[in-house]
Amino acid sequence: MHKITDLCSQFPYKKERLSSYPWLMEDAEDKKRVHIIGLGDVGQHAAVALRIAGADSISRIGIYDTNQNLTSRMEIELSQILSPLGQIAYPEIKVSGPENLFDCDIALFCATAFVPAVGEESKGDVRMAQFAKNVQIIREYARQAARAEYKGLFGVVSDPLDLLCAEAARFLHPEQVQGFGLGVMFARADYYAAKRAPKDPRFAYFRQSGRVYGPHGNGLVAVNSILPQHYDDRATEKLTNLTVGANISVRALGFKPYIAPGVSSVGLTIPEVIKGHWNDSARYLNGVFFGARNKITSSGTRWEKEPLPDELYYRLRESYRALDKALEEIAHPKE
Repeated sequence: MHKITDLCSQFPYKKERLSSYPWLMEDAEDKKRVHIIGLGDVGQHAAVALRIAGADSISRIGIYDTNQNLTSRMEIELSQILSPLGQIAYPEIKVSGPENLFDCDIALFCATAFVPAVGEESKGDVRMAQFAKNVQIIREYARQAARAEYKGLFGVVSDPLDLLCAEAARFLHPEQVQGFGLGVMFARADYYAAKRAPKDPRFAYFRQSGRVYGPHGNGLVAVNSILPQHYDDRATEKLTNLTVGANISVRALGFKPYIAPGVSSVGLTIPEVIKGHWNDSARYLNGVFFGARNKITSSGTRWEKEPLPDELYYRLRESYRALDKALEEIAHPKE
């Protein structure tokens, strides 16, 4: 049996720690300030979900986009999301400027320069095309955060988030960086598992003991159950293929799949991170930002320690190695 942290045993392991992590070291009951950088489709839905789900954990949601009319519109609309009779104190909505983007506890990078249009998903390596465009933007904001001596959490939402997390970590401490894309992969896997469970009992365990690991996209592993008595390699392969292809199913209908990512991966996950609860996201694991169930503690990342069936571990090891290889190719491109 193996654990998640065994994935990096092939490399010299370097434990990364932050000497001070102010937003975590404070009272867990304190509400946090969250800023959203980029109000595209995902950023907008993340903001809506955070306004509603963050009532007990977020004091302020700062919003920023280079389109000032869009920012102003979102300030108006978000501020008008209110419970009947106004009895719930939702987070305040404030427009942020370039000068105070990192006057917060959590900064969420949702900006993007390239999202494949519907029907263009199969034209070349979309993932690397996204990286080539979006890496320039995240580099700019990560530099700005470093210059501001930012000590909070830098959350990456834009794709390919595992590779963009590594870029942000070039300027910030790795423990400050977290990728938010795995929440929706868990939700997608649960959707397909629930559809198949009535006829195939191998999928009936997902809600309780299923997991998702790895990157947000190709390389993901959606596990029918991590319990040895219920784990099934073929069911895991089937569930993985369905989950990875979920966005294609929406695109086939003529729509971009951005509602569930904004809500599940960001809006419903950030409050859990703030509270120090378990969540599905990408954290630093010896050079690679790997998606798995984790939580942040005052001493750093705590990974789920449940032992993994051997067949599952080997799948995860291949996913980890593929990410490490992709980072190596980016760092040393072939002539």
